[in-house]
Amino acid sequence: MASYKQPCIHCGTLVDRDVRFCPSCGSQSPFGYQCPSCLLPITKGQARCSGCGRPLYVICPHCGEQTFVQDTCEHCGGSMMVPCENKRCGVLQFFENTKCTACGKKIKPTLGKK
Repeated sequence: MASYKQPCIHCGTLVDRDVRFCPSCGSQSPFGYQCPSCLLPITKGQARCSGCGRPLYVICPHCGEQTFVQDTCEHCGGSMMVPCENKRCGVLQFFENTKCTACGKKIKPTLGKK
């Protein structure tokens, strides 16, 4: 019987190819990376998004190291995601986003503030 599952690129768990989230690690992009601003597919090592021009390497708000824009920091493993403040939405967003990619509500940066 053919398998319709493939490993999540973040945790390695085998998941169905038609899912939007990994059930194990919660990644919103289990089979590839997406630009956190415009959601265009990107590849690790790319310097800027070809769709919106956003830099794809940022400074982690937890450890201060440069890391690729993904769900967690490559160095310390800290989450780079914050929930949308809209109570009807709540979709996790990249910590530097200024508006939610799902509902469009403005987001106040909270991660990395003391």
